[in-house]
Amino acid sequence: MNAGTSPNVRGSGARSFLKGLKRVLTFPIVALAAVIFLVAPASQSSAQEEGASDALSQAIEDYLNAQDELAALKQQQEDLEAELVNSETEVVELRAELDDYAFVASTTSDFQSTAALLASGKPQDAINAMEMLQFLGESRATRLNDLIVRLAEIEATRETLAANIEEQENIAEEMEAARDEAARELAAAGGDDAVGPTASDAPAAEPVPRNSDGTLPYESCSENDPTTSGCLTPRTLHALEQSQIVGFTRYVACYRPSSFGEHGKGRACDFAAQPDGFGGDAGGDDYDYGQNLAAWLVENADELGVQYVIWYRQIWMPSSGWKSYSGAGGDPNSDHTNHVHLSIR
Repeated sequence: MNAGTSPNVRGSGARSFLKGLKRVLTFPIVALAAVIFLVAPASQSSAQEEGASDALSQAIEDYLNAQDELAALKQQQEDLEAELVNSETEVVELRAELDDYAFVASTTSDFQSTAALLASGKPQDAINAMEMLQFLGESRATRLNDLIVRLAEIEATRETLAANIEEQENIAEEMEAARDEAARELAAAGGDDAVGPTASDAPAAEPVPRNSDGTLPYESCSENDPTTSGCLTPRTLHALEQSQIVGFTRYVACYRPSSFGEHGKGRACDFAAQPDGFGGDAGGDDYDYGQNLAAWLVENADELGVQYVIWYRQIWMPSSGWKSYSGAGGDPNSDHTNHVHLSIR
């Protein structure tokens, strides 16, 4: 401040300075409010999408668990039917053998036949033969009684099992509906239906074995996983081998110990977009590789028994097609921007 400046000039300058300062200070506050207003809906949308993604993952897991339980019950039913057939066949055979025994016993156990055997010069052989014949008859009779009891048990179990299967089929249908609803919610949170990868240029896959009615048989994690020290179901191993046969030979990791998802059940593989492992977001040739692979898996979904495919923030399921997808972590692994995830039924 200059010593010769009048008080009014000083007061006027101070007021101008304060007004200017007020304008300067007010602008960032307004701008900040606008930023908050713009960011908040985006963050809310992101949170909704993330929540929908988590809900879809849980719905898929619930559906797969229901399918596993249904498959196990059907396998139990199949085993029971096989046991029933074998038991009924054995009952028929034992009844025939017991009839034969009864005939032999009736023609060799009278007084004259016994006396003749004892007088033959080898009475001990005759006695041994009679004892063996009696033992065989008693053992067969015991086995026949056990089988008759078991047949009654099988029949009772069949009825209970049939009711359990019907109930589990209803549960599986409910879980499938919940899964599809979660997929629709995810699509709503992420916008319109996603545009997935276009057609692949790789050859078609060889189809997996199916039951006579066209369904996929139940499979356990019984095959060695060539990508880890874990195990795979035969169907998952088939999908892995078929993908490599047609040219998708970059880094793959399948089995992973987990209580959640399909990796721990030997029903999932992660195909890296990069040649040597999982890196950052795929781009260029790596992105094209992932696009081609994801498209091939979808095109051959029926042949391979595909449950769903995830690639580059999108998920594909037979019932809904491609939908937007956002992983919980927001990183390349969670968003699947560095690898294609395959889950097999």
